[in-house]
Amino acid sequence: MDAGFWSLLLGDSVTRLVFFPALAVLPLLLMRRARPDVVRWYALAVSLVEVGLMVAFAAGHWDAAGMRVKDPILPWVDVAGIRIAYEVGIDGISLPLVLLTGLLLPVVVLASWKGIEKHWSGFAASLFLLTSGILGALVALDLFVFYIFWEVMLVPMYLIIGIWGGERRVYAALKFFLFTMAGSLLMLLAILWMAWTHGQLAGYWSFRYEDLLRLDLPLSQQLWLFGAFALAFAIKVPMFPVHTWLPDAHVEAPTGGSIILAGILLKLGTYGFLRFALPLFPHAADRAAPWLLGLAVVGIIYGALVAWVQPDMKKLVAYSSVAHLGFVMLGILACDLVAWQGALLQMVNHGLSTGALFLLVGVLYDRRHTKKFEDFGGLAKVMPWFATVLVFSTLASVGLPGLNGFVGEFMILIGTWSAGWKVLTAIATFGVVLAAVYLMRMLQETIWGPLTRDENRGLPDLTARETLALLPLCVFMLWIGVTPQRFLEPSRPALQAVLEEYRGRLAVPPASSPTLTTRAAPAGADRTFVAAADSGRGGTRP
Repeated sequence: MDAGFWSLLLGDSVTRLVFFPALAVLPLLLMRRARPDVVRWYALAVSLVEVGLMVAFAAGHWDAAGMRVKDPILPWVDVAGIRIAYEVGIDGISLPLVLLTGLLLPVVVLASWKGIEKHWSGFAASLFLLTSGILGALVALDLFVFYIFWEVMLVPMYLIIGIWGGERRVYAALKFFLFTMAGSLLMLLAILWMAWTHGQLAGYWSFRYEDLLRLDLPLSQQLWLFGAFALAFAIKVPMFPVHTWLPDAHVEAPTGGSIILAGILLKLGTYGFLRFALPLFPHAADRAAPWLLGLAVVGIIYGALVAWVQPDMKKLVAYSSVAHLGFVMLGILACDLVAWQGALLQMVNHGLSTGALFLLVGVLYDRRHTKKFEDFGGLAKVMPWFATVLVFSTLASVGLPGLNGFVGEFMILIGTWSAGWKVLTAIATFGVVLAAVYLMRMLQETIWGPLTRDENRGLPDLTARETLALLPLCVFMLWIGVTPQRFLEPSRPALQAVLEEYRGRLAVPPASSPTLTTRAAPAGADRTFVAAADSGRGGTRP
């Protein structure tokens, strides 16, 4: 595997996208005594190179039929009938989240420029390792490899909160760690059980996603396995009632940590449901759907109501994530193509708008060292550009037609209604109204009204650095809102293939005992990955 891995790393491959940030940590080991400015500029350069690699890869491998590209499989472990392979690939489901991760990386560096005052090399190293963990989890096609990347994400985020966070940072970091670890261990047990079952039937343990899709399990076993996966993913989302770690983590994390946490880390939970939990355990997912849909709607209303009464601007934005990701889960659990497209788009939308809101909260905190509403008011008079971007980002989060949030929420509601969940759709629609209430309250108490506090009169407006961090987020919020089809179309073939796979397996009654089935590709669906790391350009299409 060694020679093959380094060949992939140096070529036009998915592997290079995943491991480039991790390799960028090595020079940081020699920069521990360097001036913070040197480390900051290095981190920014690395983040921009990663964005360039992602854009070039996407442009080179995507066409009108969508993208479904994977690196050659590299055997990793083959001992005593246990086979683990390094297998990674990108399709229309993971591509938007991969690109969002790349976009947010330089934004996080710019947002942390002044807020991180010590140990910049350690912060940059944690950020890069976290990025590699996120990307690896998004592209892994072997469940053991997926689990490794899933756990890799845990430690850097724990360090970012625990070292560079606020006064209660240790409590928040420990709570984040314990919640995530508890769910992860149950998921690992489920993965091992599935690989063992495959071994009983095929003669060798396999962790490959494509192999485990062939397992036809009794309903009782599916329910336990789905429960383990669902709990791990629900904690990461986070869904009500396993959401309680999120507000503490957001409030105590530094600005850059909050952006990466809300912008992409939470999406690993929703992605996990879409990629793994539903296709692998269709009958269990179908049985659990009414309960999980109910919890998603409860999360929408609960998150909105709790956000409404928050005295702290950052807590309000944190609880808004519970509500917004409740919409995403509503769309995923509806198991409708329109709802799935809306859910995937809304994952990106939430990363853009909520990332911008956390960045703007950080701008105020850097100037006033407070996030309480009572300490602000009338800021539009002294910070007009700040007020303009805050209004723009808030309206995108609310779902104003013409901005990105509207398209995703509308498609989720339409798809969920079409799938037959009309009562839940109606209740969730009320959550849109509540979102407008608490977000408009945030605007009223921060930028509108009289300027009553003297300490706010001399606050500087957005700097060039802060503007550069916010600009790409605002551009994409508008671009997606105006031309949503451009962003919806690449994901449709992959989502349709997974949905047809799910429905096809659901149509067949579960087996009475574990068996291996021969799966046929859904009609009209291209389920074939093409190699991305062959000689020359990096891959060919059949």
